[in-house]
Amino acid sequence: MSESKVFLTGHIDVPIDRLEQVRAALPKHIALTRAEPGCLSFEVTEDAETPGRFNVNEVFRDQTSFDAHQERTQNSEWFGITQGIPRSYQITKG
Repeated sequence: MSESKVFLTGHIDVPIDRLEQVRAALPKHIALTRAEPGCLSFEVTEDAETPGRFNVNEVFRDQTSFDAHQERTQNSEWFGITQGIPRSYQITKG
C-alpha cells in the first residue's frame, strides 16, 4: 500500500524591510525544491491583495519526501533568510 500524498497550503508574511531579500532568494528555493525527489508541485506566489504575503502550495509524493524537503530546507540559505518570519501553514494528506 502506498503512502498518501502530503499537501501544504498557506502563506508566509514577510516584513517589508526583508521583502527584497526574500524575493531575491525565492527563485533558487523554488528551483531546489522542485528538483527534489518526490516533489510533485511547489508554488510560491506573491499575494496581490496583502503586501508582503506569499501564498504557498506544495504537494509531495509521500511523508518521506515531505520530511526530506523539511530537512533540506533547515540547512539552506532560504532558512537563514526567512528565519523568524511568521508562517501560517496547513498540512493535509490525501
